[in-house]
Amino acid sequence: MPTYEYECTHCGHKFEAFQKMTDKTLDNCPKCNNKLRRLIGSGSGIIFKGTGFYATDYRKKTPTKADNKQDKTCPKIKDGCQGCQSQ
Repeated sequence: MPTYEYECTHCGHKFEAFQKMTDKTLDNCPKCNNKLRRLIGSGSGIIFKGTGFYATDYRKKTPTKADNKQDKTCPKIKDGCQGCQSQ
């Protein structure tokens, strides 16, 4: 629910009212019972909570040099095979 700011046209009293968007606007000042006007406020700020709001969360990962470099050595070289290297 939004918070609306009101100001009395007679005494200048300012206050905020926490109302539903469908509620009727307030008409009378709580101090002097004269006419109120609803001020145009900034509304509520955007609040980012949780994940998904940062550039790093959904950014496509670029391949690193380690990802691009495929292991081109023979897997049997670990076992002492010299067949591929002797060519």
